[in-house]
Amino acid sequence: MSDNVNTGIQWRPTASNDALIKRARLLAQVREFFALRRVLEVDLPVLGEHTVSDPHLDSLSTEGSQHYLQTSPEYYMKRLLASGSGPIYSLGKAFRANDRGRQHNPEFTLLEWYRPGWDESQLMAEVADLLLDVGRTPNAVAQRVTYRDIFLATVNLDPHRASLAQLVQLASDIAQRNMRGESRATCLDLIFSFEIEARLPPGVVFVHDYPECLCALAQLGVDDQGETVARRFEVFLNRTELANGYFELLDASEQRQRFSEDNRQRKIMGKDNIEPDEKLLAALDAGLPSCAGVALGVDRLLMHLVGAQHIDEVIAFSS
Repeated sequence: MSDNVNTGIQWRPTASNDALIKRARLLAQVREFFALRRVLEVDLPVLGEHTVSDPHLDSLSTEGSQHYLQTSPEYYMKRLLASGSGPIYSLGKAFRANDRGRQHNPEFTLLEWYRPGWDESQLMAEVADLLLDVGRTPNAVAQRVTYRDIFLATVNLDPHRASLAQLVQLASDIAQRNMRGESRATCLDLIFSFEIEARLPPGVVFVHDYPECLCALAQLGVDDQGETVARRFEVFLNRTELANGYFELLDASEQRQRFSEDNRQRKIMGKDNIEPDEKLLAALDAGLPSCAGVALGVDRLLMHLVGAQHIDEVIAFSS
């Protein structure tokens, strides 16, 4: 070993060896779970010509080219599904710019899977099975609640029927700044993140039937009160967002319209325009099978399993 060791350089892993052993065990358990259910693991590019247009996500791009580190493998997976892959999952790295904090790292591990022929209710049941299997704890017994019911119980507003003015006022009170001019979706997201999420019940909670303006890549449906809702769900584990799932949109023209609306919102927010992924749209045109899909943050799940307070404790090296 050299005598000229610079002890000021932090070169050691941020996670303990014990945490890394538990991480390896978790990845093996996930793969075993899907192998037993005959879901095929697929290995997909992390660098692509296109990226998501979601105005609330920022992609990392390569210098000197128009390639992006993928925020998720979704577009590639849907192209596989349209070509007849059957049920598939991906367990690998994803990337998001400007994501650094207690539960965020710009590079993270994402588990994403799709079930042709299933709806979002069936997929919620499988997510609960996975959490029970890897957690080995009865706390994984899940509760389901609609977006409307949790909003009404927490802030006494119906998120589908409240006026934009009501949502702007509540969001402004919570954020302690004027939210006038913000969209309905932005106000709902802020209210949920800062007022509702921390007051969810403990354990595993599935929130489903989102407002239409938060549909993202989900199909629309009608709930038991006749309200148009997004057939989307989010999974929370001890009040921390863990996964996001959809009964997937199949219509290419509707998808193109949503890309356009995303870019309209991006322009308002001062963000770059994102060109639509024409290969994804061509796959939808060719025929994406009816399916449900979900993406789950592996690092956040591991934080819960080992009792970590910061994501750095469960990844070998932070970005």
